[in-house]
Amino acid sequence: MRLIFLGPPGAGKGTQAGFICQRFGIPQISTGDMLRAAVAAGSDLGLLVKAAMESGGLVTDEVIIRLVQERTDDPDCVNGYLLDGFPRTMAQAEALDEAQVVMDAVVEIEVPDDEIVRRLSGRRSHPASGRVYHLVNNPPKTEGLDDVTGEPLMQRDDDREDVIRKRLETFHAQTAVLSSYYSGQTNSGPVFIKVNGLRPIDEVKADIVGRLERL
Repeated sequence: MRLIFLGPPGAGKGTQAGFICQRFGIPQISTGDMLRAAVAAGSDLGLLVKAAMESGGLVTDEVIIRLVQERTDDPDCVNGYLLDGFPRTMAQAEALDEAQVVMDAVVEIEVPDDEIVRRLSGRRSHPASGRVYHLVNNPPKTEGLDDVTGEPLMQRDDDREDVIRKRLETFHAQTAVLSSYYSGQTNSGPVFIKVNGLRPIDEVKADIVGRLERL
């Protein structure tokens, strides 16, 4: 089961990816993890990645594709894998196809922008412990204070509404087009699965698992 997950930030991709990887016994492959591992290993690709990072530049799509190919050749990928955070753009999706990295299914979790803003902007955290609350879904016992220490809770900069809206703009400009790209590959490409991410977590999980099992 070789999978790609699509959806805006805050749609629940990470949560559902964890369920799917456990159910099918496959690793969740993050491009960020691959980049860090390549640098730590000191491989030829790792040296290219390190040079790009140190110069403040971007790691090229070609290098990332090569990392994906190397990583998916590892023994733990024999039963498949889930690509987390890749591809993000049309250029990356096309490069993946050109490299003949064959995928079985693309899962898109669909959530409207206003709900994404509600979910993310409502998060509050206790920096010292990492405890996370939500103003609506999981509020602290005392408004604005950590349940354990009583210390003030913080809102991360990337959870502010203006920042979230900008992230969504980037998503719609660069990543949302992948939905049309993969849903249009009815015969030759991976199976395209779109699910409603507004439902409870367990319902979304059951929907995705059920549809993947039928493959």
